Amino acid sequence: MILYAKGHKFFYELENLCRVFFPSERIETCEYIGQNLTAPFVYTQVEDTAEKRELIVKVNINNQVYNDAKVINTVIGKIEDNTERELAVIMFNLFKRITKQEPSWGILTGVRPIKLMRRLIQDVGPNEARRYFKEELMVSDEKSRLCYEIAMRQQSIIELSKDNSFSLYIAIPFCPTRCLYCSFVSQSVEKSTKLIPEYLDYLIKEIEYTSEIVNKLGLKLETVYIGGGTPTTLNAEQLKTLIGKINERFDMKSCQEFTVEAGRPDTITEDKLMVMKDLGVTRISINPQTLNDKVLEIIGRKHTAKQTIDAFKLAHKCGFYNINMDLIAGLPGDEYNSFKNTLEEICKLTPSNITIHTLAMKRSSTLTQQGNKTEKSAAKLAEKMMDFAKEKLYDMEYKPYYLYRQSKMLGNLENIGFAKDGYENLYNVYIMEENHSIISCGASGVTKLKDPNSQYIERYFNFKFPYEYIERFYEIINRKDRVLSFYDKCRKLL
Repeated sequence: MILYAKGHKFFYELENLCRVFFPSERIETCEYIGQNLTAPFVYTQVEDTAEKRELIVKVNINNQVYNDAKVINTVIGKIEDNTERELAVIMFNLFKRITKQEPSWGILTGVRPIKLMRRLIQDVGPNEARRYFKEELMVSDEKSRLCYEIAMRQQSIIELSKDNSFSLYIAIPFCPTRCLYCSFVSQSVEKSTKLIPEYLDYLIKEIEYTSEIVNKLGLKLETVYIGGGTPTTLNAEQLKTLIGKINERFDMKSCQEFTVEAGRPDTITEDKLMVMKDLGVTRISINPQTLNDKVLEIIGRKHTAKQTIDAFKLAHKCGFYNINMDLIAGLPGDEYNSFKNTLEEICKLTPSNITIHTLAMKRSSTLTQQGNKTEKSAAKLAEKMMDFAKEKLYDMEYKPYYLYRQSKMLGNLENIGFAKDGYENLYNVYIMEENHSIISCGASGVTKLKDPNSQYIERYFNFKFPYEYIERFYEIINRKDRVLSFYDKCRKLL
């Protein structure tokens, strides 16, 4: 499918909206300069006169053409923002008519709908914010209520963050095996074991340099998150070295939360758990994704459902009571009753957090590269699974506290974190709502610097692969100086 644009540059959002309705189509974008239209296509046009702006959309699917248009008045200062939304609404209504589908997120395609809801609440008040979601963005009543509920629940967490707050993210890009659906840059241990000691040496050097910068700036550490990959692919001694270095180099008195992703149950041992507990880790993740052994085999996991339950009980024995467990709706080979059984068994363990993800068909995942495509039946099944999860978790007194979306998710759905009262993961809220800086160390780490005077965020990226990280390490150290220059510039504007 080709998306043509004439008289505007709104390619990004309109392309994403095409994908919502046609997830298996390859979407190409093209500026229209008079060429013949190649079917199937979506043609979009913005045409201005002295007093008005006309928006035109034509869609050709299966050699049948659908048209719609709208005239909007020119309002200086607001017309550009309104044009993109109005054009998207026309497309949405045409696609809805063509496909007989009505996606519950409307024209919203962004990752952070809660952040948008919060901004609207601040700018125009709660009633107008909810109205705007439903009537202007075409978001369903259920999703609009969910966004509002989460935005309100997050408020007390966001208020904990101050102008000089930051969180520290440490990347361990190694896993026992690569999962079928995974699009992260992580190396299977069987292929890259020899890299781990050298990687850890360089990572500690980056942590040391980063600590010098944040201490010089007087930044206040709010949370630490060691993610991956699977950090517990490191052995107990390596974990001790890494966590010990963080404790040594940063002022941990202000740190409210210290999370380690112990995601793969087959990497969890008592000695690793005790190292983490003794060194101040307050929260871990044990992520089964499913308790169906056949599905685990299909997706490339080398552990069983029993190992997941045993690992959880071992973590309790070692004193961990703030534990998150991830599940994925829509995994290949999974069925509704299997997903239902998984969630019911997980609820019997009463973890403090349960995060429900929707399978995303990422381009770089093995699942997609094998030629798998999004089918309507799979999307409907994922939606049914998510609906059951929400109902079950509300009944078990878990409450949604953060939400984010990804491209190419089955059914255009979402990922939702649920928590028992008082166990909300602060880092998840901070990174998704972007209300303070996240400073990252390690391969594939992304540092996001938040200007305390505005909503401006500056990003810079570490090299993705462990071997790149090692080979070009001193380029990464030079980039770290951007943290100093960023905050120096912000303070001059105060």
